[in-house]
Amino acid sequence: MADAAEDERWLVIDGRRWRRTDPSLPEDLVAALTSHLGRGRSGVRSAKRDGDADAVAAARARVNLAKHGLGERGPYWWDEPEADRLRRAREALRDLDALDD
Repeated sequence: MADAAEDERWLVIDGRRWRRTDPSLPEDLVAALTSHLGRGRSGVRSAKRDGDADAVAAARARVNLAKHGLGERGPYWWDEPEADRLRRAREALRDLDALDD
């Protein structure tokens, strides 16, 4: 049986383990990063449908950056100091927001 720390770190869907969002991140920051994640995923679908390889790559880059900011990719968030995790999330959001400029 998984312990509480494992339950906080991983989400299992259909036998596949996915890293959870860093629970220490402020709610508003998670919401903003999640919004970018959704827009990126939608962009991937649209670009694939349109056969636009460059747009697929750009949308996947948005997804990747958002997932890094959320702690779902990159270094394990539970192995890093909270201040570093917060800094990474804020930098990811800044970079994502810059994509819209």
